[in-house]
Amino acid sequence: MRVTITWLLLPFLAALSAVAQSDAEDDGVSSLRAFLATTTTLEARFVQTLAPNGDFDPQVSTGRFYLKRPGRFRWDYEEPAEQQVISDGERIWMYDSDLEQVTVRPIDESLRGTPAMLLSGEASLDESFAVIGSRQIDGVQFVTLEPLQPSPEFESLTVGLAGGQIVSMELLDSIGQHSLIEFSELRRDPPLDDALFEFSPPPGVDVIGAGVD
Repeated sequence: MRVTITWLLLPFLAALSAVAQSDAEDDGVSSLRAFLATTTTLEARFVQTLAPNGDFDPQVSTGRFYLKRPGRFRWDYEEPAEQQVISDGERIWMYDSDLEQVTVRPIDESLRGTPAMLLSGEASLDESFAVIGSRQIDGVQFVTLEPLQPSPEFESLTVGLAGGQIVSMELLDSIGQHSLIEFSELRRDPPLDDALFEFSPPPGVDVIGAGVD
């Protein structure tokens, strides 16, 4: 079973609705804003569960996530297949070691409205997303966002926060596929070297896409 990675998960998040929000909604949105405003670096383990529409056999993958704002992040998929998704602030690299293939894409306006770009500081919550709901369940605040501009890749994103930390993201794409990412062992603002977010294609691999010098 191979891991399915979309550009949405490369490795987060508009005007607020004019409708009055409840206290729970205000708390959830405030927590998300505070997290985005105060986080510089981040390191965590993750479990990603991808459930294609109507599929009762979801794909589960695990790995480690790194973030250094602005613009840099890294997803190291470890199981069931080794893959990497790395943003150096200018390009996003997706490396599949089994296929010996690298896909590279420049960071442009089409990516700035995606969840990964919001988390990395390359997109603004208010400029790119609308808050459509917030709720609290068992001490976790869930904030649901929709892109302001129509997106062919995803319809909504729900961010889970607990104790001021992001603990999950759930994405629904345009064909009804759900992707849930749950974070653990989270370290906020650890020292992370810039070299962690640099990528050079290994010799002999196929490189697909634009933006390679």
